[in-house]
Order: sequence, then structure tokens, then C-alpha cells
Amino acid sequence: MKAYYTGKRQLKEDIAGFLFISPWLIGFFAFAIIPMGMSFYFSFTRYNLFTPPAFNGLENFQRMVTDSLFWKTLQVTFIYAFFSVSLRLIFAFFLASLFKRASWMTKVYTTAYYIPSLVGASVAIAVLWRRIFMSDGLINIVLQAIGIKSNISWIGNPDTALGVIVILAIWQFGSSMLIFLAGLRQIPKTYYEAASIDGAGWINQFFRITLPQMTPIIFFNLIMQLINGFTAFSQAFIISGGSGDPQYNTLFYALYVYMRAFRGTPDMGYASALAWVLVLIIAVFTVIIFKTQNRWVHYES
Repeated sequence: MKAYYTGKRQLKEDIAGFLFISPWLIGFFAFAIIPMGMSFYFSFTRYNLFTPPAFNGLENFQRMVTDSLFWKTLQVTFIYAFFSVSLRLIFAFFLASLFKRASWMTKVYTTAYYIPSLVGASVAIAVLWRRIFMSDGLINIVLQAIGIKSNISWIGNPDTALGVIVILAIWQFGSSMLIFLAGLRQIPKTYYEAASIDGAGWINQFFRITLPQMTPIIFFNLIMQLINGFTAFSQAFIISGGSGDPQYNTLFYALYVYMRAFRGTPDMGYASALAWVLVLIIAVFTVIIFKTQNRWVHYES
């Protein structure tokens, strides 16, 4: 009898728990699982949003092989992801190292450096960034003030347009910096004291204590920033005017998916196939990083 009442109470607690998380579950299935399933189905169809989808097998995926813009977007996205992720993490780690010692000024600085991460992905900041790097923007005004003649449009030049967006991404290093800062403050001071007694300088302390202790944090930040790098959209959309110009040098993969899905004659089937290829690319890189973590990520256990 006791077991019966215990089981009944446990059932009530389970039901109550599911009721409390039901809003999240409904949202998760309605806005994530079901749309993903529909997208996967559409990737094997010819679908323009106005007529019922027609199954065409692997035609959409075969089409990518001869799609020059597909390969161009891959090139642009890989370049952007490599430079934006690596430089953002380097800057974040460097500043976190400077702010490791807690003080009231440190709180002011960390807040100031974190603000770009809050507003950096907004449309307003992208519009502002576009304006700064135009031919009559702030950058050229500053260069002319110091005696350098420059009137080029940095966002209209094929050689510099992608770099402008990379700089914007690097500027948003605040979230990674705070995560690094939290990790640095968890390293026991006794490690550094013992190293100093043994005569180790700051360089040896960095490579033999700080860096190995921080590899789990670096691992986490690398995964998260890599996903953000491959799925970047709003910055390129606003700065390039939604076209990927000049000469498609800012045509990010996510922007190309959007263009195929909603520009001109909608091609939702091909756009869905492109989206799933992006999922596969991110999954491959994530698996590679996880598989290699035993070689460079050091856990205390």
C-alpha cells in the first residue's frame, strides 16, 4: 500500500513538472522540431510556396555541384568564419587576461566591452557600420584628417567588403571575454605561487598553467563561435544591401539560402537543401573538434 501511494505521488509530481515545462515543449516542437522536419522533406522536393511540393529526389543536392554561387558562398563563409572566430577569441582571451584581477574599474571596463555583444548583431548597428565605412563615412574622414587621402567605399570595394564585416564580428567579443574571465578567476593562485617559487616567468606560467587550465573554456567558446560564424546573416544582409555585393564577396551562406527562398521566384526546395548542407557542414566541424579534444583539452580529472 505504501508503494502504491509513493508511486501515485511520484506520478503527480511528474505531471506537475511536465505542466510547468509545457510552454517550452510546445514552443520547441512548434518552432524547431516541426519546421526542421518540414524543411528536410522540402529539400527533396520542387517547391515554390505557391504550388504543392513535388518530390524530385536528390535533384536539389545534385544541382549544387554546378551552382557557382553555392561554391562562392562556401568560400566567403569559410573565410569569414576562420578570421572572425579566431581573432574574436584571441581578443577576448587577451582582454580577459588583463581584467583578471577584480576591481571596481575592471567592472566598468568589462561592462563597456560587453555592450557591443549585446547590440552588435542588431540592425541599427549594421546600418551604422555601413555608414561608417562608406566613401564619405567616418573612416575616410579620420584618414583624411591625419593626412591620408582616402575616398573609397570600404563596403563597395571587393577587396575590403568582407574585411569590414569581419571587423564588426571581432568587435562583438564581449560574451566570449566574460566566459574567459570567469574561467581565469577559477584557476587556483597557488599554481602561480608555486611556479614563481620555482623560477618560472610569466611566459612559462601562461603556457604551462593558464593555457592548459583554460582549454575547456576555449573548447566551449570555439564550438559556440564557430556555429555563429557559419550562420551569420544579419550583418551581411544589411551591409551588402541584401545582395552579397560587391561581386558576391559578402554573400554568406545563410544570406544565399534566404535569397533562394524568398527573392524572385521562390525556390524553397533548393533553399531547404542548402540549409541542410549547412547543418551537415557545422556537424562535421563540431564532430572533428569533439574527436580531437583529447589531444588539446585538459580536464583536471
